[in-house]
Amino acid sequence: MSKFLNLLFATCLLTTPVLAEGLGRIATPDEVAAWDIDIRPDGLGLPEGSGTVIEGEGIFEEQCAACHGDFGEGVDRWPPLAGGFDTLTSERPQKTIGSFWPYLSTVWDYINRAMPFGNAQSLTANEVYALTAYLMYLNEIVDDEDFELSKQNFTELPLGNEQNFYPDDRDTTEYPLFTVACMIECKDSVEITHYASGKDVTPE
Repeated sequence: MSKFLNLLFATCLLTTPVLAEGLGRIATPDEVAAWDIDIRPDGLGLPEGSGTVIEGEGIFEEQCAACHGDFGEGVDRWPPLAGGFDTLTSERPQKTIGSFWPYLSTVWDYINRAMPFGNAQSLTANEVYALTAYLMYLNEIVDDEDFELSKQNFTELPLGNEQNFYPDDRDTTEYPLFTVACMIECKDSVEITHYASGKDVTPE
């Protein structure tokens, strides 16, 4: 069995309340809490805590700058986290936190869940708040080095590109346009006149 299937099977045993064939057990509250760490755009799921821009700068220099640069500009092929303003309509858009990301909760959640690289989930809630505050500063969302981010003010500062994200509405805006193959002057029948191989456009 592949590693993925092994993990999936173990997860099902851990989280499924109905036990089959006497296998596994019901997950304990602590085990469920360890998995339940996602943060919603409205702030639901955020733990108590806080951190300032200045505190985040020090943590960033120690834990993040080797890959993301001292000012979030990115190093080598590691992604930049700041900059890219007004580039989304260019041929080479730079999708950073300030230029592209829709919700601050995504920033907090990603840092908390996956960073720093190679040592994920090693940061405290206060450190994650501080790093998020520093990234807001680098992206000019806040301009005060003493700014403190916390659960209480988390939703008061939306990211600049939030308005360009919306629910998938293709079922009402696009799908009706393609449900009828022919609209006017339709042919009664379709006849194949040439094959790609005969036109010498298909490799042997």
